[in-house]
Amino acid sequence: MSGIYARRIAVLVSSAALAATTGLLTAPSAQAAMPTPVAASTARTYLSQLTVQAEGSSTGYSRDKFPHWITQSGTCNTREVVLKRDGTNVTQDSSCAAVSGTWYSEYDGATWTAASDLDIDHMVPLAEAWRSGASSWTTAQRQAYANDLTRPQLIAVTDNVNQSKGDKDPAKWLPSRTAYQCTYVRAWVHVKHYYNLTVDAAEKSALQSVLNGC
Repeated sequence: MSGIYARRIAVLVSSAALAATTGLLTAPSAQAAMPTPVAASTARTYLSQLTVQAEGSSTGYSRDKFPHWITQSGTCNTREVVLKRDGTNVTQDSSCAAVSGTWYSEYDGATWTAASDLDIDHMVPLAEAWRSGASSWTTAQRQAYANDLTRPQLIAVTDNVNQSKGDKDPAKWLPSRTAYQCTYVRAWVHVKHYYNLTVDAAEKSALQSVLNGC
């Protein structure tokens, strides 16, 4: 693991700890959308800098090794923060659960009015991250990754669409809503570059193909 990456994760972990101790009375602020990924030109540069190698093994992988959803502030965990951020006119109860609101799923263009119809997708899935380098991380580092609200890594989308994506990379799955595919691959490359994760040859080719049309 690179020194730069290790320092990044250390900052993430310490920041999360600070938030846990000092931000308990502060409600999460609505951003109205997933953080904007880097521009296509930057994504192309980032992609050229990623290490290309065959995916590692899934041996030893478990979602439990990426603790989520952690408390972000008060009674609000990461899922609830993203639901509030990505929805419109979202009302939460005293336990921070979204009881009303409207959500537009960028992947398929569907609109929902029940939070139970939404999954919070990890842009680069946890299992994909495991096979691309995260298997060597500490549990604290994987927790920071699984709950990252700063990078374009978490987004509220239609639950069965998220389930159809599973842990597939862009060589095997892209959003059916073609208008969102550029944003999707920009976000994918942004996350992989920040966390120093690898890409396989087919994945890189698929990313380049979409980015070339952005």
